[in-house]
Amino acid sequence: MQITIEVNNKKLRAEKGETILSALNRNGINIPTLCRLEGLSPTGACRLCVVEVEGEAMLVTACSEPVKEWMKIRTHSPRVIRARKAIVELLLSNHPDNCLYCDRNLACELQDIAYELNIRERRLSSDAMPVMLDQSSPAITRDLAKCILCGRCVRICEEVMTINTLGFIGKGRGTHVGTTMDKDFNFSSCIHCGQCVNVCPTGAMHERYNVKEVQDYLDRDDMLKVVQYSSLVARSIAEELGMKYSTSFEEKLNEAFTRLGFDRVYSTGFGSDVLITELSEQLAKNKSKKSGATVFTSHCPAWVKFAEQTMEGVLDKLSGFKSPQQVTGAVIKALVPQLEKVEPEQIYSVSVTACTAAKYDARRDDNTRKGISDIETVLTVREMIRLLRLYGIDMNMLDGRHADEPFNLKSSCSLLTSLSGGLTESVIRVLSERHGIELSPGEIRKLRTVGSFREITLGRGKLKYNFAIVNGLKGLSQLEEMQKKVHYDLVEVMACDSGCVRGGGMDGSEAESIVKERVRSICKSSKANVIKLPADNPSIRNYYDRWIPGNADLADRKILMNSYSKKEVLL
Repeated sequence: MQITIEVNNKKLRAEKGETILSALNRNGINIPTLCRLEGLSPTGACRLCVVEVEGEAMLVTACSEPVKEWMKIRTHSPRVIRARKAIVELLLSNHPDNCLYCDRNLACELQDIAYELNIRERRLSSDAMPVMLDQSSPAITRDLAKCILCGRCVRICEEVMTINTLGFIGKGRGTHVGTTMDKDFNFSSCIHCGQCVNVCPTGAMHERYNVKEVQDYLDRDDMLKVVQYSSLVARSIAEELGMKYSTSFEEKLNEAFTRLGFDRVYSTGFGSDVLITELSEQLAKNKSKKSGATVFTSHCPAWVKFAEQTMEGVLDKLSGFKSPQQVTGAVIKALVPQLEKVEPEQIYSVSVTACTAAKYDARRDDNTRKGISDIETVLTVREMIRLLRLYGIDMNMLDGRHADEPFNLKSSCSLLTSLSGGLTESVIRVLSERHGIELSPGEIRKLRTVGSFREITLGRGKLKYNFAIVNGLKGLSQLEEMQKKVHYDLVEVMACDSGCVRGGGMDGSEAESIVKERVRSICKSSKANVIKLPADNPSIRNYYDRWIPGNADLADRKILMNSYSKKEVLL
């Protein structure tokens, strides 16, 4: 039901029950806010969105106040602007002045609002917050000196990820955001998903930087420098650089890596195809043995850490297979020394990813073999873009080149694994081919629908596979209820809503429109890709038919597997 409101002496239509801020934004009127997150409950914590409402003695927070019929609002009156300036000046009074060195410089929301309000000097002085860096996490760094207590990280951790790692601690001037008992991140329940990094407006949360480490190795002639990345990474880099994504962009990116100093450029899609093949085989064996086992996917490192912390009963049901990044890294360290005539310790392996939890994943004990890590360094998309700019590489000027053999090709199935439900769809495609069962277009659409929980059945009668897809950790409660009625052969869980397309290592990954465009682009590329199934990928055929029989390390399936155990953390 629509009602009429008056904003700055102009009549506008608004939906009954919506907030003032929502009505203003829909009508093209923008007012500043630092605490608001679309889709989450309003808090009015920052109070920057205050407006003047006729008949109200106090200014009203637009993000939490519902509209009323014939409400008269002034959004930029002198009183409102003075209030907003005072709030920002108070925030700046004890905020660090090292903007030039800040992670968020030129992309800081507080900086942008100060500029818009024409704040050109520090009028209020206060004791500067001491530098309080928490670098205990392998994935995320906290700098509490830059925290403005907007509460975004607290709310996304609680309401979206359902982890509850962060909360407000202390009172008065001593209030700050921290973990349970105010301990460092490595003692907390943090799963390193990086969603707090994406929503932080000031750089108080950012990924653990590894750019300098990569630079140091790129200058070494005694090492074989290799890098792997997925198509999602290429898409995200194209987004950030304002370029159109296509397969030719991936070729340009391959050349860019070479110009940076990498000797070999590989596709993480190889690891995805191995994972799909192995998981499909595991399910087929369970079905033939009539074991009745339920297998949970283990390709999402954030989900795996959550399971190790809070779901001990699930650990023996995890598939055990490493993430595509780690599968590719393990095979590189086992095969490339033989092909390139180098020692494994002479290979410096880098992964570029959209996921901050991949930094944690690379540090797991299982991802080290004979004292050598499968992957030495993980860079997020943001870090990779910084590296490209640091070396002055103009992507528009590059001709492009193909990725390097033997990990240069990928199937259309591998492209889907960055989507929630994509691994399940890929496994279903393989099993459909194996059993001669064809999926209808309607069933494929069902696989790709949104929602925190969905299920699908492949086959009929005696040969029947039941699949469940948990999109974000919120869906685990629905899974628990459904498991009382239905036996599932495979349960796919991804910690981030929509999957890796909303990963914590990409700029703008929390924006709904950007995420939807990534999903559409991936589905379109998957349909157009010539290599449809992992079995059609020459690299996969070589892996099973040629490389494994001739390589003792590859023949040891342990290089593809992780083990899991209960992790004690402060919840």
